[in-house]
Amino acid sequence: MANIGTFTRDGANFTGAITTLALKAKASLQPNTKVSDAAPDYRVYAGGIEIGAAWSKTSKGERPYLSVKLDDPSFPAAIFCRMIEGDDGRHQLLWSR
Repeated sequence: MANIGTFTRDGANFTGAITTLALKAKASLQPNTKVSDAAPDYRVYAGGIEIGAAWSKTSKGERPYLSVKLDDPSFPAAIFCRMIEGDDGRHQLLWSR
């Protein structure tokens, strides 16, 4: 898995940065008002533009994480990531093919 971002929790939001070969931006995950059970728990923004969404999940080992979908015109297709909390309290955005 490749680490493409690092975030810190700021109240209900997460703030940090995403870095890929095509994108380098400060980003935030902000709570989303859900209108259905399938709606995302968070919206992902970079430069004030929505570039993705995230859903709260729990791993088989009972650890919470966010399942994140990012899409940007510079990407050939949407990418899927996981954001997990490290031992130091920072959250890592991990991508794997």
